[in-house]
Amino acid sequence: MTQRQSGLPRLAIVGAGKVGRTLGRLWRQAGRFAPGDIVARSHDGAAEAAAFVGGGRPLAAPALPEAADVYLIAVPDREIAAVAAALAAAPQLAPGAVAFHCSGALSSAELAPLAARGLAVASAHPVLSFADPARAAAQFGGTLCGIEGDAAALAVLEPALAAIGARCFPVRAESKLLYHAGSVFASNFSVVLLDLALRAYRDSGLDEATARALLAPLVRKAVDNALALGPAAALTGPAARGDLDLVGRQQACVAEWDATAGEAYRALTELAISMAQARETRPA
Repeated sequence: MTQRQSGLPRLAIVGAGKVGRTLGRLWRQAGRFAPGDIVARSHDGAAEAAAFVGGGRPLAAPALPEAADVYLIAVPDREIAAVAAALAAAPQLAPGAVAFHCSGALSSAELAPLAARGLAVASAHPVLSFADPARAAAQFGGTLCGIEGDAAALAVLEPALAAIGARCFPVRAESKLLYHAGSVFASNFSVVLLDLALRAYRDSGLDEATARALLAPLVRKAVDNALALGPAAALTGPAARGDLDLVGRQQACVAEWDATAGEAYRALTELAISMAQARETRPA
């Protein structure tokens, strides 16, 4: 890896959204990478990102960054392969550089065109909400980060991530979709279920304040118990008790209220019954 005049490897960011901005700032502040070119959909967006990072030359797509030591491809998942192909066609790429993306669902194989050009490729997935880059940067310390890819790329990325407080763990490239689904179930779908619960409370006649007051302790205690005891031991309710008559009546009620919610209730109930049955058959 070459060293620039600053004495630091140069980081180019393609896709100057929330993740790219956060990592760029943290690595500049930690003195790990020097900011290089920063590419966004518009020049204004790139300039805003450069200001947040604290350096770098803003560029508007479809412009591509000049030579760098590390390339962060921080575009949406659906665009990673196309950006990798476009970047691989750029004459300024130097073999031995590192390229990586931050998708939780896609593997480093998305960067195959860059690997064919002699770059070391990887993926690094920080498990953190990046909704607000400033908040994400402040909260990044201790963040778990799933990594996979070429050994040469990981030899650069793992210490760089550790330097800004990440706790890296390996992920199998072929299992990235299933691995990411775990986070979707834990985070995204939990929010969907909370919304369903609030809707059911409201449509049963409760006011908003009462609905939220009911929801908060139920959710907190369920999560605390599941983490402390394990999900199977923490499972409660009619499905866990084997009260299938009540389960059937409630599923019909939910389906009449909202057909999609009724299907979700049916599927989740099947999983809950399976958990309860497996719990009963385990040796004491």
